[in-house]
Amino acid sequence: MTTRISKAVIPAAGLGTRFLPATKAMPKEMLPVVDKPAIQYVVEEAVAAGLHDVLMITGRNKNALENHFDRMFELEALLEQKGDRNKLAKVNESTDLADMHYVRQGDPRGLGHAVLRARMHVGDEPFAVLLGDDIIDERDVLLERMLEEQEKRGASIVALLEVDPSQISMYGAAEIETTDDPDVVRITGLVEKPAVADAPSNLAIIGRYVLRPEVFDILERTPPGKGNEIQLTDALQEMAVDVEGTGGVFGVIFRGRRYDTGDRLDYIKAIIQLAADRKDLGAELRPWLHDFVSTLDAELPAGGLLD
Repeated sequence: MTTRISKAVIPAAGLGTRFLPATKAMPKEMLPVVDKPAIQYVVEEAVAAGLHDVLMITGRNKNALENHFDRMFELEALLEQKGDRNKLAKVNESTDLADMHYVRQGDPRGLGHAVLRARMHVGDEPFAVLLGDDIIDERDVLLERMLEEQEKRGASIVALLEVDPSQISMYGAAEIETTDDPDVVRITGLVEKPAVADAPSNLAIIGRYVLRPEVFDILERTPPGKGNEIQLTDALQEMAVDVEGTGGVFGVIFRGRRYDTGDRLDYIKAIIQLAADRKDLGAELRPWLHDFVSTLDAELPAGGLLD
């Protein structure tokens, strides 16, 4: 199966409880990373890889996602009237990015269930899944390479990242066999959030997948796993074993820059890293950061730390 992939699925139905109260009324995917919402980076990545048909899996109170990628005539007219072409271009950038579609997940039954909700839209062809918590630096190639490997091997492809072994319990972990390419491995098993002692490797699954459509049939019969949710990892485990029926699962090891916006501390780090590399911000931000860091020491500020 080597059909050229054209569709991307972005699950975005989570409640974002780690960012409360900011996400009480605003989707976590709309939290700004410098001056764009996190979700826009993900859609831009899909489009840059040639995937212009984007399906977003949403939930209640996620209308802001649809609004962001839709026209806003009043604002456009105001900017046009003012002759502010620069801001008008920024507003229209998200509107013109991709052919956007939306479907509600309904019951919050896990990532596997969210992917399953894409079945009617995707049909019987391979597709990509991009999780909104992971931002891949536009200067580093990942999704394009995964699409190439899927076309070459006719298998499902997942993105892998080497992590500190002590952190592997936060991820799905891959058991692998090497191939003739040092950046591509064949996956023989997957374990969702294993204990450190039980992890088959320190290769963690991160939020990029290129899947064959057989995954839908498997997800239909996959029982709830950890957290009483339908785990995509469980379906991938079955596909990894059933090589003859599903083409197997391969992993592309990513060695570039990844920004995790799903954790508060990592979200702040992502903003600083991306802003420091921006042409319009880095020149002023970098020396300020250097001076600010030089003022930090082990002593707490007067009155202690903020809550």
